[in-house]
Amino acid sequence: MTERTLTAAAAKPLMHDLADVGSLVDIQPEATVSRTILQDEGARVVLFSFDAGQVLTEHTAAVPALLQVLDGHLRITADGRTVDLRPGGLVHLGARLPHAVEAVEPSRLQLTMLDSHGQA
Repeated sequence: MTERTLTAAAAKPLMHDLADVGSLVDIQPEATVSRTILQDEGARVVLFSFDAGQVLTEHTAAVPALLQVLDGHLRITADGRTVDLRPGGLVHLGARLPHAVEAVEPSRLQLTMLDSHGQA
């Protein structure tokens, strides 16, 4: 490596901050919207917005994930049960666990995908 390459690598920030992440995705009528807001070492954070009645049908993720409602009310179905998730609640999903998401009311969700092997 050249000195310039080493300097650039050393300059990569180890801390990132985002203020008011909920404002980074708008709720659209009759739609589900997603936006990746952070992708770095070990984690990827994706924001979702759902209008009431919108559904993400059953699917899986290759890595463990954390679900947090920023505002609204979502129903998370996984592992043989359904959980009503509201602001302040947290759901952890293991890797490859089939799950579905239903918006009871207009809602914003923060999805954090965890990957201990590097980039998520």
